[in-house]
Amino acid sequence: MIDPIADMLTRIRNSSRALLPTVVIPHSKLKESLAHILKQEGYISEVAVDTTFPKTIKVRLKYEGKKSVVEGLKRVSKPGLRKYVGATEIPRVLGGLGVAVVSTSEGIMTGQQCRKKNIGGELLCFIW
Repeated sequence: MIDPIADMLTRIRNSSRALLPTVVIPHSKLKESLAHILKQEGYISEVAVDTTFPKTIKVRLKYEGKKSVVEGLKRVSKPGLRKYVGATEIPRVLGGLGVAVVSTSEGIMTGQQCRKKNIGGELLCFIW
């Protein structure tokens, strides 16, 4: 797999469009912290790590009736073209309604947390 983060976002996007209750994703620390940010921001309802071999992350999706809470996911920084931003250059997603996820030297953070701490990094994805 060339881009595991894009694979994770695609699995979540496809499962939410198919109205599936859960998604199983291969485990990595980066994907686990990204899933915790999604939970913290209210886009998914539960994150569980299954420690049996092979390790997986089980994500329970959130719905409002028959509509998914996650309307869109977009991968910004790709393996072929990395996108780095400073703290003042972090874009606002849908005028502040969405979330920009940034990989910093202090870990994975939302764009809002990066602006507060005045830290830049690699702009991973947008979620709205």
